[in-house]
Amino acid sequence: MATEHDESVEAVLDHHLEAFGSQDLDAVLDDYDDDSVVVTHMGTFRGLEEIESLFADVFDEFSQAGSEIALEQQVVEGDTAYIIWNGETPDNDYEFATDTFQIRDGVIEHQTFAAKVQPKP
Repeated sequence: MATEHDESVEAVLDHHLEAFGSQDLDAVLDDYDDDSVVVTHMGTFRGLEEIESLFADVFDEFSQAGSEIALEQQVVEGDTAYIIWNGETPDNDYEFATDTFQIRDGVIEHQTFAAKVQPKP
């Protein structure tokens, strides 16, 4: 059974996934603050300005015709949320991707992203 804290974490995750899916950059940024950190294979992004540039680039890729994303698994445990997904764009095949979020007081404080990405010929 989810605790009240888990439900808050799940609500932030649900908002984030919905905002990401609709490529609403402002709504995505509402889930972070100036102290948030996103760690990826592309680098570490600190604060709203850097996180905005990261998502702007991601949205540029996933806004192309024929792009799709499928959520495979979502787990919330305490202040941690974890997702597994896959996706495809005209440029890349995201065979396996995962994000982990540490969410406190309605804010994504830390996020990590990893993926097996195959460039298309």
